[in-house]
Amino acid sequence: MTVELEFRDVHGYRRAFRRAGDGPALLLIHGIADSSETWLPVFDELAKRFTVIAPDLLGHGASAKPRADYAVAAYACGMRDLLTVLGVDRVTVVGHSLGGGVAMQFAYQFPERCERLVLVASAGMGPQVHPVFRLASAPGAGPGLRLLSSAPIRTAVLKAAPLAKLLGAAGLGPDFDYALTRYAQFANPTARRAFLRTIRAAADVRGQAITMLDRSYLAVNLPTLIIWGTRDRIIPAGHAEIAHRSLTGSRLELFEGAGHFPHHHDPTRFADLLTTFITTTAPGIYNRRTWQKILRKGHPPPSTTPSSGT
Repeated sequence: MTVELEFRDVHGYRRAFRRAGDGPALLLIHGIADSSETWLPVFDELAKRFTVIAPDLLGHGASAKPRADYAVAAYACGMRDLLTVLGVDRVTVVGHSLGGGVAMQFAYQFPERCERLVLVASAGMGPQVHPVFRLASAPGAGPGLRLLSSAPIRTAVLKAAPLAKLLGAAGLGPDFDYALTRYAQFANPTARRAFLRTIRAAADVRGQAITMLDRSYLAVNLPTLIIWGTRDRIIPAGHAEIAHRSLTGSRLELFEGAGHFPHHHDPTRFADLLTTFITTTAPGIYNRRTWQKILRKGHPPPSTTPSSGT
């Protein structure tokens, strides 16, 4: 089944998304410099049981790329507003990479609309991240990215790709081929500017700046699944343990040999895991008084250091 893009205007900006299936709503949020295309390997299988909605975040894919707010809180509001336009009240939200940060922020800002949380190689669990994202957040990254995405450099990169892959693929491991397809989009100046605004809202030269660890205790009554690849070189696999330790009652599933995109590495297992998780857990129910009690009690932020051997 080919899942075509649909479009809606929200706040005057064009929002692209893919939608298929019937049943409980499942919101799939992609990562930085990516699009809803990343979910195509699992889309059809999930649509057999669920109403699957996969947007292109603002500044990504076929969505508008305005001079705007690209912080995770703004993205979470954008997800709320798109769902409202589509007439969807409650969802299981699945976030990959930066999308995981958006998913956690969505659950934090709009707990009454979130039934379950699934984090896939998620941002927000510690400062560690691939050096390329630290460099992209630095002053002067704009001209550098423009040069790297120029036609002569793109041609040279594509010619050198087989050798680069053989020599270690710049530390990207099994994600090199997919990352190369994403690199081509930076030929578009509006895509470059949106990428830089997004990365600078989430990271700096010291690494990831966003975190949900200080508020993770609020998800104590929210069914949560964590999925990570053991060979993730973009966000270290050790962050899976940090997430699991921080989100009480969460389930952890590791994909042996997978990189940053476990849903590409083994789409069948990924779809089966999501289906089993959703069908064997009751939706989280938001209660204002319970939320108030949890907030008043508080909780110290957990350590961001993985245990030895991870």
